[in-house]
Amino acid sequence: MAYEALILKREAGVATITLNRPDKLNALSPKLINEIPDALEEVGADKSVRAVVLTGNGRAFSAGAELDSPIFSMTNPADIKEFFGPVSRTVLAIRNMPKAVVAAVNGPAVGGAMNMVLACDIIIASETARFGEVFVNIGLQPDYGGTYLLPQLIGVGKAMELMLTGRLFDAKEAERLGIVTKVVPADKLEATAQELARKLADAPPLAVAFTKTSVYQAMNMSLGSALEAETRAQSMLFLTEDMKEGIKAFLEKRKPIFKGK
Repeated sequence: MAYEALILKREAGVATITLNRPDKLNALSPKLINEIPDALEEVGADKSVRAVVLTGNGRAFSAGAELDSPIFSMTNPADIKEFFGPVSRTVLAIRNMPKAVVAAVNGPAVGGAMNMVLACDIIIASETARFGEVFVNIGLQPDYGGTYLLPQLIGVGKAMELMLTGRLFDAKEAERLGIVTKVVPADKLEATAQELARKLADAPPLAVAFTKTSVYQAMNMSLGSALEAETRAQSMLFLTEDMKEGIKAFLEKRKPIFKGK
């Protein structure tokens, strides 16, 4: 599929989705809002892709919503709700994808863009990255799953502080809060993210997929239910060729070759 507002590149099992409106700080225009879930769903279904990197082109990951977007002049709640369809698709495409998604935050990621990042499995940020739940500053509440994702990451109290003040904070604070996995110099971000993605692409695909499912489902389960689900998944993985290959490679002191079987 051809895209106008983003770049999709595939190489050695890694798909890189780059938001590509650098002159607008990759602001979330209607075109971009619709293309992001399309690209995520495309790579999610592509068996040649085993890991995904989501990043931005230029000085920003994304400045968030484009404030002259048609949605801000809509008056019909049904139309507004329909506009947000691709927003929900984006978050679900990341979380339901049976492969790891790495966010490489190259600059500011605010508003909906911040929450899109929060949906990713691993978040690496440049030292120039900035974050902010800025919705309250224009009379709105967080979207892109922020009201669900942020409290789970950092707790309700701190999440409420960030959401209700709408303040910006830097990559180091994001790392201290547990939002960001790692902060790297700006000139090292792309290489760091790609190296991690290649490592994830070499991992056993079924184990990656089952781990994502188990972790995210467990967030809404009791401990007992999570243990039951975990045991079911582990029992299935015990029967895979990848598990046998992993053990054999370990004993033979070589790198395993996982095939997703």
